[in-house]
Amino acid sequence: MRKSYRIKKEAEFQDVFDHGQSVANRNFVIYHLQRDQPHFRVGISVGKKVAHFAVGRNRIKRYVRQSLLELKPEIDPQADFLVIARRGAAKLDMAETKKNLIHVLTLAGVLADDVDII
Repeated sequence: MRKSYRIKKEAEFQDVFDHGQSVANRNFVIYHLQRDQPHFRVGISVGKKVAHFAVGRNRIKRYVRQSLLELKPEIDPQADFLVIARRGAAKLDMAETKKNLIHVLTLAGVLADDVDII
């Protein structure tokens, strides 16, 4: 996923966090906000309480980015959203991460309802 698809600035993170709606499942929290833009943007946050070592946090972020890349055609292009990992996300493999993201993104209305799981 290109860097133009990522939310990097703290002010943009805070804007989605403050004005967006949130949806959660056991492993992820999604904050989403509709914008007028050519493609979606995503910010990923994995705290130190989720995975104590950087290796674990980076693995979770890598799994989330890859899952979103595979789901890219089904994601609403007008959405900015934040993916915040919870403690359970550290125990997930790639397939389970994708399945959990499909579930929570569908609840948020960011993803089409007819997406095939894996």
